[in-house]
Amino acid sequence: MSTDSTRSGEWSRAELLARIVTGSRRQHADFTLLSQAVADQVGLHPTDLQCVALLGMEPGPVATGDIGRLTGLTSGSATRLVDRLVKAGIVERQADPHDRRRSLVVLAASARERFAAAWDAPGRAFGAVLERYSDAELAVIADYLQRAAEVGRDQAERLNSEASG
Repeated sequence: MSTDSTRSGEWSRAELLARIVTGSRRQHADFTLLSQAVADQVGLHPTDLQCVALLGMEPGPVATGDIGRLTGLTSGSATRLVDRLVKAGIVERQADPHDRRRSLVVLAASARERFAAAWDAPGRAFGAVLERYSDAELAVIADYLQRAAEVGRDQAERLNSEASG
């Protein structure tokens, strides 16, 4: 358990919430810097790296339209992104067995290994932080991350709708 969490009884709910908001903003900024550093290391634009990371989490091939949804890109931008990644040998297009008009995108095996290696040291460092928490605390952290990600996606959609509307 972290030292800060042992002191949580010393803070009011408002103070804890403020610390979480500030910590979330700091974590986002720091993770953006980490993502840029990894992108530089593997020779990609951060958006391309984000796409690769998201594809790596998908259970199977995805349509280009789904890449647009996952990354927040327009369909044209998502197509250009996929074109760049195909040209670089990072992803492969496959025929959609259910719709001949569509192609699906999947990470190339060599790319999966390359990007897993790039994230290995950061992943171990984050894992070391998580080792300090109990299973019950990890359940709360996992729940928060899932809910916060949903809010982030919803707010991005809202902002994009307002901008285009």
